[in-house]
Amino acid sequence: MPLPYKSIIYRPSAGRAKITRGLFDLLAGCLLIFMMLGTREAGISGDEEVHYQQSVKVYNFYATGGADKSVLDTPYSQLKYYGQSFDNITTILIRWFNIDDIYTFRHQMNALAGWLCILLAALLAVWLSGYGAGILTLLLFAVSPTFLGHAQNNLKDIPFALAYLAGTLFLLRWLFAKKHTWKNTLPLILSIAFCISIRPGGLLLLCYLLLFTAILEFKTYRETAKINIGLLKNRAYSLGLIVLGSYLLGILLWPYVLLNPISGFLKSYQVMAQFPTTIRQIFEGRLEWSDLLPWYYLPKLMLITIPLIVWTGVLSFFALTGKAFRQDGLKYGFLIFTILFPIVFVLYEHSNLYGSWRHFLFVYPAIVVLAAIGLYHLLQRISEPFTRFGIVLLLLMLAYDPFTFLVRNHPYDYLYYNQLTGGLKGAYGNYETDYYYHSIREGSEWLIADLKKNHPGDSLKIGTNFPAEWFFRKEKNLAVTYFPYSDRSQYDWDYCIVANSYISPTLLKNKIWPPKNSVKIIEADGIPICAVVKRESKADFLGYRAFQQHHPEESVKYYEELVKKECQDELIFFNFASVCYSLGDKDKTMTLLQRGLEINRDCEPILMFKANICTEKGDLSKASSLYETVIGLNRKYFDAYPALARICLVQKETKKARELLKSCLTMDPGFKEAIVLLADSYRTSDPEVARKYDELAKQTK
Repeated sequence: MPLPYKSIIYRPSAGRAKITRGLFDLLAGCLLIFMMLGTREAGISGDEEVHYQQSVKVYNFYATGGADKSVLDTPYSQLKYYGQSFDNITTILIRWFNIDDIYTFRHQMNALAGWLCILLAALLAVWLSGYGAGILTLLLFAVSPTFLGHAQNNLKDIPFALAYLAGTLFLLRWLFAKKHTWKNTLPLILSIAFCISIRPGGLLLLCYLLLFTAILEFKTYRETAKINIGLLKNRAYSLGLIVLGSYLLGILLWPYVLLNPISGFLKSYQVMAQFPTTIRQIFEGRLEWSDLLPWYYLPKLMLITIPLIVWTGVLSFFALTGKAFRQDGLKYGFLIFTILFPIVFVLYEHSNLYGSWRHFLFVYPAIVVLAAIGLYHLLQRISEPFTRFGIVLLLLMLAYDPFTFLVRNHPYDYLYYNQLTGGLKGAYGNYETDYYYHSIREGSEWLIADLKKNHPGDSLKIGTNFPAEWFFRKEKNLAVTYFPYSDRSQYDWDYCIVANSYISPTLLKNKIWPPKNSVKIIEADGIPICAVVKRESKADFLGYRAFQQHHPEESVKYYEELVKKECQDELIFFNFASVCYSLGDKDKTMTLLQRGLEINRDCEPILMFKANICTEKGDLSKASSLYETVIGLNRKYFDAYPALARICLVQKETKKARELLKSCLTMDPGFKEAIVLLADSYRTSDPEVARKYDELAKQTK
């Protein structure tokens, strides 16, 4: 027989309660120590440097009494639209206490925020279902690689997760309190303010507050058929205080909104809802722009990176908590709503998402709470010892995979993929791996140590595909330059540190990356996530520079020397082909382009170059096929659209040409070449439409 629900969940014996509470405290303490120690090897995350620099500008804004307004000049990063209060508070502490190791301190603060988030999630589980569920919440977080990985150095998403979870917890406690006092109102105001101060999306908590309050009032009215005017006035006063107080506190460290309290916030929310910066991500084995990813990008990545033991708990929750729903249905309903609404909203809006689901880490703590309660109910429902032992064994087996991943691959915890993809090895080349550049630290530290040993005092140039100046700040003889890995042949460097990000999946799957001249390869679960590359020859750079300086004959000499050797850089062949084309040697140009495609069959510049040459030769069928291939690989390779449309117009396929051009303009409304060609397509058939496009072209730079 199942054990009685209430006696287990709500009325444990005094001795058992004491032991359970002690175990809860012990696990929470151990987790804090583990997370704080884990930051010692943390790298600098992908956005961290630019956010730190913005926080310095925020500090200067307040230190100068608002005179220094450089904080508002963020045309590329758009950071004036972020509250980023946690970054700002951390920088204030760095300045006040003259902390020298900036990033270590930032990472420790972030780990503390991550731990507080876990602790509050566990306390939410305790409030809902007792200390047993709280303990399971702590244990599930201990085997949550994605969350723990971001807790090392992600000062955007982890503090927001803390604020959102705190707001959810204190909101629920406030809603179901018998009486509203400062003890339950002040924490709610502070948590909502903290959430708003990090990101405009914190406004969701205020929306929840108003919605959930209305639902409770309606429920009360349905049950009593009476309206208590005095109680409504008191509730309205409390709501007004919370809304006004949390908003005003939330913008105190946010200069842009502080100077424009209403319009500034609305603009910030608009920008964050449709963030203008788009990047290309590997998803399902191909590169795609973040604003063009399929609708299921977010749910699928959550499905394949959250440990299966957590999903098992979630399924158990919905399968076994019928009695809990009858008793506390609104509490659980509100909690589930705080998980589902943000996800459903961005799917409906088709928002610009990238970097896996890190922007949605804030819903994960509540997911874990539901999972822990589900597992707790599952264990309590089973009284037969052998069956319970089997379930515990199954859960341990499910926990084994993420736990051993954490042990094997720290500090690269966030790279975890569960068994649905075959782990990280199965995900390699199909999904992003080190998209937040954590491995650059280990690569930099290894190279510094190696150069001190083998090339002490030599003046060398170091290239990276992520800004790494901080790691080399004490190495005066080493100059660091950032450039995309694909453009490496066009820069002057001696060693290059490359994290596995923005690397073509074709190169990954065909094992062309890491290149053969790598002197150090950093791996996680047997797959390469970073390479330190030694340059064997600078002929590629010298040839490129000679061509840029209008010395094509000299350039040819460098490239001829280079292509005689085994070469793994397709851009070298593209650049050499450009030189040959300028000299009128189209046959050699095509030969070189083909050799480049043998390295990377999906190299868009080479395919486009070949298509243009085919067009010049009059081979329109081949050119069309190549242009279509380019567009298929990269829907934002805008030059391919008018090129293909021209062929369509020549072949009297006017409808297809217009569809291509209009598709191009939906993504880049200011692309003048497409506008002009679209006008030309209507020149004879509809002069009035052509005139409108001509006017639009005149307005376009």
